[in-house]
Parts: sequence; structure tokens; C-alpha cells
Amino acid sequence: MLPIRESTAPRGKSPNKENLLFEIEFFEGVARRDPDFVEALQILGDAYTKTGQWEKGLEIDQRLAKLCANNPLVFYNLACSYSLLKHVDEAFAALDQAVKLGYSDARWLTKDPDLDNIRHDSRFEKIRADLTRKPNRRSSSAS
Repeated sequence: MLPIRESTAPRGKSPNKENLLFEIEFFEGVARRDPDFVEALQILGDAYTKTGQWEKGLEIDQRLAKLCANNPLVFYNLACSYSLLKHVDEAFAALDQAVKLGYSDARWLTKDPDLDNIRHDSRFEKIRADLTRKPNRRSSSAS
């Protein structure tokens, strides 16, 4: 299962910009050679997001959604990309799909900074409340 992507580094861990730029260059090459290499796309999307290249991150997430149409974390990350770009309706469509596929981590959903742009919407509270009532299944949530 692919991990949830964060646009900001965890506390105490600042991503080295040089390392991220190296990752981008390297994994862009990998993705050119093998456009369906899911793990490479995930790393590339993560690096784009961490460097504020949200449009490129969205493109990667859209590709991953086609390649991994049953993966709730792919759709969660897609919702985050849409949210970062203030595409609110698309963010909710992707988030709804993530929940339908099994995403269940209400706690992370509530604090994920990537979703700040949609948190004020009443649809967000409904999703959060619905997830809070469900048991958290570790296989479909963030660690």
C-alpha cells in the first residue's frame, strides 16, 4: 500500500532541497522509461508536493489514480493535490472515492495540512464525522 503524502515535513525533519531536486530529476527519468512504475511515480509525486510543485504533483496523482483505481491512499493523495490547488469539488470527489475504497483514518484527515483549503466546507465535517464512527482499519490509513 502506498503511503499518504505530506506537503510539509514531519516535525524535526526538514527535507533537504538538494535531495528533493535530485529525487525529482532521477525519478522523472525513471518515469520516462517506465510510465507505469507506481513506486517511482509515488516518490516523484511526493517530491513535487514537498517542493510546492502542486500542478506536477496533481498530474502524478491523476496517473496513479488510473493505475491504482482501487487504492484508497492514491485517492486520498489525489484529494490532497486538488485541495492544495483549491479545486474544492474535485478534492471532495477524490476524498469520497478514497472513503468508498476503504480510507478510514479520521484522525489524520483532521490534521493533514494538505486539506486546509477544504476543511471549512460542510462536506469535510460530514466525511470526518462518518469516519469517526467507523473503526480505524490500519491497512487503509496512515501510519
